[in-house]
Order: sequence, then C-alpha cells, then structure tokens
Amino acid sequence: MGCSIRDYFEREGEDRFRDVEESVIDQLTQNPKAVLSTGGGVVLRAANRQHLRERGQVVYLNSSPDELFRRLRHDVNRPLLQVADPLSRLRDLYAVRDPLYRETAHFIIETGRPSVATLVNMIVMQLELAGVVSAP
Repeated sequence: MGCSIRDYFEREGEDRFRDVEESVIDQLTQNPKAVLSTGGGVVLRAANRQHLRERGQVVYLNSSPDELFRRLRHDVNRPLLQVADPLSRLRDLYAVRDPLYRETAHFIIETGRPSVATLVNMIVMQLELAGVVSAP
C-alpha cells in the first residue's frame, strides 16, 4: 500500500482498506504452505472467512478485551483504537468479531499471559493432535 495502515485508513477509509485486505487474503490463501498472521478485522468479510477456513487451518488466538487493552493501551498505530475510550471500543469489536472467529477457526487457543514459547508449543501441539503437522 506504500504507507502505514493508519495512514491508509485516514486517506482511503476502512472500507477501501477492507477491499485491499480481501484481495490479499484471497491471493495469499492460494498457497497451502504459508503462515498468515491477520489483522483482527479480517473476519468481518464473509469471503475472507471462507477462504481462510477452506484453504488452511485457522488458529484463533483468543484474548479478552481487558487483556488486549493491557497490551495495546499505549499503541498509537491502530486506527480503530484512537478514540476517547479504547477499552470500550475493544469490547465492542470483540462482541462482533469473536463469534466470526469462532465460526472460522479450526482451533481456538485461549492466550491469557503465557510466554511466546508456551503459546507456540500450544499451537504446535494442537496441530500435531489434529494430524495437520507431524511431530519432529
């Protein structure tokens, strides 16, 4: 896009960003040997949910709005959180997005506060148990 997501949101708006995001998700999910880390709003479009679910294995890393607020309270680069009450915004976004992620996900991992290494091990273990990846 040639600029930050925040700048793109300001210049083009969220709808245009979601158009670009949908195109990129369609393109990237064509490759079955990839790991995609998506933005939180990717599930808002039905086409994205379908492509992600049908073309890969979706791991939903679920965090509560309060936990997300703890992690993101000083982040100035997330355009949807640049409001007077970001915690309230996170709760509203979660209420809309959580059911969509649950519909899309093959695996749901409750993140809480584990270390990155523990979280990775939890994901790999789920994928191994499901036969998606082989144990080393």
